[in-house]
Amino acid sequence: MAIVHLKSGKPEAERKDDDAKVRAVVEATLSDIEERGDAAIRDLSKKFDNYAPESFRLTQSEIDAAMQKVSTRDMQDIEFAQDQIRRFAQAQRASMTDVEVETLPGVVLGHKNIPVQSVGCYVPGGKFPMVASAHMSVLTASVAGVPRIIASAPPVDGGPHPAIVAAMHKGGAHEIYVMGGIQAVGAMAIGTETIDPVHMLVGPGNAFVAEAKRQLFGRVGIDLFAGPTETMVIADNTVDAELCATDLLGQAEHGYNSPACMITNDRQLAEDTLAEIERILDMLPTAETARTSWEDYGDMILCDTYDEMLEVANDMAYEHVQIMTDRDDWFLENMHSYGALFLGPRTNVANGDKVIGTNHTLPTKKAGRYTGGLWVGKFLKTHSYQKITTDEAATTIGEYGSRLCMLEGFVGHAEQCNIRVRRYGRKNVPYGTAAE
Repeated sequence: MAIVHLKSGKPEAERKDDDAKVRAVVEATLSDIEERGDAAIRDLSKKFDNYAPESFRLTQSEIDAAMQKVSTRDMQDIEFAQDQIRRFAQAQRASMTDVEVETLPGVVLGHKNIPVQSVGCYVPGGKFPMVASAHMSVLTASVAGVPRIIASAPPVDGGPHPAIVAAMHKGGAHEIYVMGGIQAVGAMAIGTETIDPVHMLVGPGNAFVAEAKRQLFGRVGIDLFAGPTETMVIADNTVDAELCATDLLGQAEHGYNSPACMITNDRQLAEDTLAEIERILDMLPTAETARTSWEDYGDMILCDTYDEMLEVANDMAYEHVQIMTDRDDWFLENMHSYGALFLGPRTNVANGDKVIGTNHTLPTKKAGRYTGGLWVGKFLKTHSYQKITTDEAATTIGEYGSRLCMLEGFVGHAEQCNIRVRRYGRKNVPYGTAAE
């Protein structure tokens, strides 16, 4: 096996140091929110966003005023994107059916899919106002039937971002707040004097937001650990360097710590792409951010075979995986750890981010090994139920249950079964004696 790293990012030890610093800041901030509530939110908003309105929640008139600032074309584009996302979410919801089955005569088992009762949706908006994130979280929760959806995004230019507010409102948010970062997810999860806490937090964010969600998990549910965006290009000589470089930098511009990786079995393509990246960075308006991400978190990995490319990709388990090869469907069949796949040169990650209809809130930092991305099913809880409808079934299940409880030494458990056997079937089963 010959896997060569033609370019590597920061050593893992340095990345862990960065993570430790973030953890400490988040822990202190969440503790402050818990102790001081609204006062802490106001202080944090002043400090980080220079924003301290009378109320962080927008009134209906403020929502209307913000939406009036959105141009007709932008509103049409938002509506088009939401239509695509709604269609796919509705198809996903329709695939999740309630179940009821009679496993034995008189024994009925089932499950119901019940919406989470309140959800807080975070929409990033610091460096870039992430209008699309409102579609992905708010709209998908709405399709799932969540009865209370609150949404929050940081202020932009001293106030609510009109397009984000429009997307939240049209997506189905019941409450809209103008708060950013740790204070937003902390307020929604912990609650304050003026904000009722939610049962679940969703939405992407920077490293601080992702860490806040991690620390809040357990107090509330979360969708997944969605930290700084990751993109991977898997390519062979069927595509050119310009396409590969564009797809890598298109995601590296998200932030200063957005990993971008290319895996290829073509050395010439690898070297050409490295050169093309430098050419594009010289003219890209967001080059300051993209260059830092590429220098610190960029990787170029050269493999001998497609099997090696697959092995490396599955091990890294990146969020976005753009596949442009002569065997895209083979990768689709064999990839098992990733956020989302983008197959073929005609598609790209930006399509998935903004408009095509799949959800862009996806697992990062190898979480794709154990979870997929945000989808309508994340807002649904599958709860089971049981029902016994005949005396015969109560007796049969009771006898088995009693013996199995006694096998483990649970006498009280066994008596729950025995009393049913006595009442609905055979008589005279002594207390604490397994039914024969």
